[in-house]
Amino acid sequence: MAALSVGMALSVTAASAQEWPTKTIKLVVPYAPGGYTDAVGRITAQYLEKALGQTVIVDNRAGGGGIVGADLVSKSPGDGYTLCICSVGAISIAPVAQTTSYDPLVSFKTVSIVSTIPQTVIVNPKLPINSMQDLVAYAKANPGKLSYGSSGAGGLMYFSVALFDANNGTRMTHVPFKGGSPATAAVVSGEVDLAFTNMTDALPQMEANTVRALAVTSAKRSEFAPDLPTVAETVTPGYSVESWNGIMVPASTPDAIVTKLSDVLKKMAADPDVQKRMAVAGASTVFTTPAEYKAQIAGEVEQWRKLLKEINEKKT
Repeated sequence: MAALSVGMALSVTAASAQEWPTKTIKLVVPYAPGGYTDAVGRITAQYLEKALGQTVIVDNRAGGGGIVGADLVSKSPGDGYTLCICSVGAISIAPVAQTTSYDPLVSFKTVSIVSTIPQTVIVNPKLPINSMQDLVAYAKANPGKLSYGSSGAGGLMYFSVALFDANNGTRMTHVPFKGGSPATAAVVSGEVDLAFTNMTDALPQMEANTVRALAVTSAKRSEFAPDLPTVAETVTPGYSVESWNGIMVPASTPDAIVTKLSDVLKKMAADPDVQKRMAVAGASTVFTTPAEYKAQIAGEVEQWRKLLKEINEKKT
């Protein structure tokens, strides 16, 4: 009887997964409306709605640098009706930098990364720094003198500079702001000397010549600024930091639903209209398998854990 009950439960689960979706889906955006992740989330929600034939509502749950929204999704029923458009900050960095109620590799199932965007190294044009080589040389000659803006301690902007400092033997002074846009504006005004900022924020300033762009932080050059070299090819081989947004679901979600979602997102990545809309924000449309996505998170978690250990050891 026990075996029969388990078998019936499994068959009901399989059947419901095959029928999914039959009602409204909620896509949680762990950030406030109007930002980069919100834009990616709305593009994704509109595509999913059309592809799946069900309403997909965007639910903005800002707070804690993405932790509040990610936590909500991790504790939601694994029925396929609560999704997260998660980001590197809340998934790969926050659980390493602080205590979170969720484990990125245990509390979720990964579906696919949907967009990536590099950071851009920008400096105030009044500085005598015209290349990444100049930046390293100046920073080494003037320890602590160069200031950099970020969206706050513990975020990707902060950790990308910390990783750069650790790899190059430099030391720059951190100045936190309430977001990436204010930090970028501070470079323009001269309040801070530089920032490793999101390309979305950097591009308008680059076009206006209000900042000097030195490099991108991704492993490969960006299609949106092909003349900019990477940090890796200039001064720090192997350096790679990239912001991403991807779909994740509660860990208890049936594999059949994950597979169906993955298939839809693969088609979305190849859709010309989606690619065009993502490009407006300076983002590249991406598809990864669930396994590739999970492996990337595992690698990033290890990278940031190692960096944080080095930073703490230097303090003692």
